[in-house]
Amino acid sequence: MSVVGNNRVGIPIVLLHDAEGAVVTVELKSGEHVRGLLFEAEDQMNIYLKHAVISNPNFPGGKRRKVDQVYIRGSQIVFITIPDMLRHAPMFQR
Repeated sequence: MSVVGNNRVGIPIVLLHDAEGAVVTVELKSGEHVRGLLFEAEDQMNIYLKHAVISNPNFPGGKRRKVDQVYIRGSQIVFITIPDMLRHAPMFQR
């Protein structure tokens, strides 16, 4: 039996929805890292973060800026680091 969500989305998207309400780190194609509270995730991997810190490790001095909220288009995401606690998510018990 495969593990899919309501709209026949795959495991990564189900896991991303399970991470809502947790602090995640996102690396973008531009090289920037965004860390914040995952408020909402969409099936296309668009994400909405609150209380985020945006940093650019490629910039001299590693400049950081804080934003109240940020919406990131899924096509700009390289990877998302989610909390370790999701290792015990219900979808992995199947």
